Order: sequence, then structure tokens, then C-alpha cells
Amino acid sequence: MAVYKQTYKDYSGTRTTPWFRFFILSRYSYARLFKSKFLVLFLAVCMFYPLGCAVFIYLSHNIPLLTALRLRSGAMPPIDGEFFNVYCVVQGALAFLLTTLVGPSLVAPDLANGAMSLYLSRPFSRTQYVAGKMTILLLLLSVITWIPGIVLYLIQAGCAGWDWARVHAWLAGSIVLGLWIWIVVLSLIALALSAWVKWKIAAGALILGVFFAGAGFGVAINNVTRTHYGAFIDLMQVVRTIWSDLFRNGSSADLSVTEAWTVLGVTCGLCLWLLARRIRAFEVVK
Repeated sequence: MAVYKQTYKDYSGTRTTPWFRFFILSRYSYARLFKSKFLVLFLAVCMFYPLGCAVFIYLSHNIPLLTALRLRSGAMPPIDGEFFNVYCVVQGALAFLLTTLVGPSLVAPDLANGAMSLYLSRPFSRTQYVAGKMTILLLLLSVITWIPGIVLYLIQAGCAGWDWARVHAWLAGSIVLGLWIWIVVLSLIALALSAWVKWKIAAGALILGVFFAGAGFGVAINNVTRTHYGAFIDLMQVVRTIWSDLFRNGSSADLSVTEAWTVLGVTCGLCLWLLARRIRAFEVVK
């Protein structure tokens, strides 16, 4: 539109609150993601194990049914920290697979198509951009991890009674904290790698490589150097060490809990630094 015609008018509609402006990215991304039937099917599959756990909890408290099946109530595995630790491992693995599917398509297309300058030329900061993209993964992963976990805890509390809920109240905090740690780590790694690798397939392969190659190299380093320092690059072992501590299970890992928390802190800091280097309104082309 030619400026001299003076027909340009500023936008006079309703403006989004700055604090919640990053949800704009999430809303449109969800509309695009849920067009994929495979993603919807995968999310449905992710709910099979929590549903099986809910059935198991119900059966373990249904004495007449156990009697009909010729099972003693004491023969059923207890619903304790180990039970929910296994739940975290299973759902955490599914969350990892979901991240490899969704994560590479969050930032890479914007950088590959030069859209970053269009985003940041509007009243939209880099922090809001990262928060909007990260919220996509946070909500998706929450749906299949800690939210069903809390539902299972409430089902067990309702079946076992107030005394069990009072004694095991720490389990609810462990479920939420343990799975939120995993969700945040997965989200930051996915965003950082998606920002530095513009090809979505390569970014997804790199996310897999960070965890599986890290575990393999960690074992090799430990065997060659006769130390436990190789565990520092095995993020899955790092997270399992923290989960074992949160759910009060004995851990045979090579890492201490303090070392595991330190590794996670360094990993998150490195991912944020990579995002800060990559998410900006201009790009230097050599």
C-alpha cells in the first residue's frame, strides 16, 4: 500500500494481554498438530498403560473379585513408591517418543523460512517466542505423564482410605516433581536442537542420538577409564537417579543425587544458551 495515499490505519481491535501473548503460538500450533491422525492415535496409545494401572489398583482393593479369582489380597504387588516409579519410567519413555515426533517441527521451520524476523518485529519478545513453543510440549507431555499419575494416586487414595493418603502424601509431590523435571529437560533439548538443525528429520534423529548415543558413550567411557564420569552424559540414567531418590527406592546408579541434579542444571543452562544464540531477529549469513 502506498504511503502517500494515507489510507493505512493502525489496528484498533482487542489486543492480547502481554503476559499471555505467547499462547498465540501454542494455539495455532495445536491446530496444525492435531490434523495429524498419527499424533492423535499415538496420544491414545499413551493412555493404555495408565488405564491398565487404574484397573490394577481397583482389582487390588476388590476383595470379592480376588476371592473369585483365587487370589489373596496380600499376593498383589503393593501400590507404593516402586509402583509409581515404574509408572514414571514407562510414561517417561512415551513422552520421549512424543518429543521426537513433535519437537523438531517447532522452531526449525521458522528459521528455515526466515520467519523469525517477522515474529520478533511485532510486540513479541524472544522470551515469549520460546515460552510459546515450549508450552506446546509442556501441555502435550503433561497429558500423558503427571496428570494421569495424579489421577492414579487419587484412585488409590480413594480405595485405600485416609490413612494411606496421609502416610503417602509425599507420593503426589514426587509424581509431579519427577515428571515435570523430565518434561522440562525434554522440551529444552528439543527446542535447542530444533533451533540449530533446520532439517526436521535430522533434528529428530539428533534428539534420539543425545539420549541413546549418550548412554552408549557413557558406558564406553566408564569401561575404558574405570570411573563413573561417563554417567554424566547419560541423561536417562541421570533422571532415573533423581526418580529413585524422589520415590525412596534404593538406587544402584553410579551417580549421586547431587551429581544428577548438577548435570540436569548444566544441561538446561546449555539449552537456554543455545536458544539465546539462535532465536533473534536477524541472521548473519557468511
